[in-house]
Amino acid sequence: MSTRDIPDRVELLQGTLDLLILRTLLPGQAHGHAIAKAIELQSEEVLQVEQGSLYPALHRLLKRGWITAAEGISENNRKAKFYRLTPKGRKQLIVETSKWDRLTEAIARILRPANEPTP
Repeated sequence: MSTRDIPDRVELLQGTLDLLILRTLLPGQAHGHAIAKAIELQSEEVLQVEQGSLYPALHRLLKRGWITAAEGISENNRKAKFYRLTPKGRKQLIVETSKWDRLTEAIARILRPANEPTP
């Protein structure tokens, strides 16, 4: 992820990119560039995925068996590797989403205590 020259962009916590990739692949297969663009568009351009972060994450997910890859032709007629969730990856997406929900709830409790006025 990068926040290069764009002040409204935010850095991601380690491991968050894996979760975003898994979620992006839930509807179906996509090639690397399409995954990065989908994350950028769905985040309303707050998040930008750099190739230097994306491809190591994809390789990590492949190694864990959470996604598979197959050669194909992209929408602009170029060879591309298309990534798809595996059944193991679908299960892991549920686990990772649950962990994310618990994390964000815990952070929210610290940032916005119930008995403290909002700044």
